Amino acid sequence: RQPAKTLWYDRPRYVYLEFCVEDSSDVKVIFEDQRLVFSCKNADGVEFYNEINLYARVNSKDSREKRSDRSITCFMRKWKEKVAWPRITKENIKPAWLSVDFDNWRDWEGDEEVERAMVEQYAEV
Repeated sequence: RQPAKTLWYDRPRYVYLEFCVEDSSDVKVIFEDQRLVFSCKNADGVEFYNEINLYARVNSKDSREKRSDRSITCFMRKWKEKVAWPRITKENIKPAWLSVDFDNWRDWEGDEEVERAMVEQYAEV
């Protein structure tokens, strides 16, 4: 069992995590108020497991995941919206498997409409 490579980025209302596992199966995501537990297998049968104690509280009932051929994306609704998260983990440490998704990181100004459209797009899948 090993941790999956994980990318994360912050938005005004949501925090996004992308677990980079191709051809995943047996995907399980458990959202708790201050913790996320992820597990799955890849096509070769390798088991992945990540447990993240979150920086701040999320609304676990309004958090979801979306599986694609290349990854599993989780979007977690922040308990306190419009409060920036300087990191995803409660502890001020950076595991080797965790990175900031700089391709999706951007300033928040005027970003709420884009974020709402992204969440609606995920919800339709």
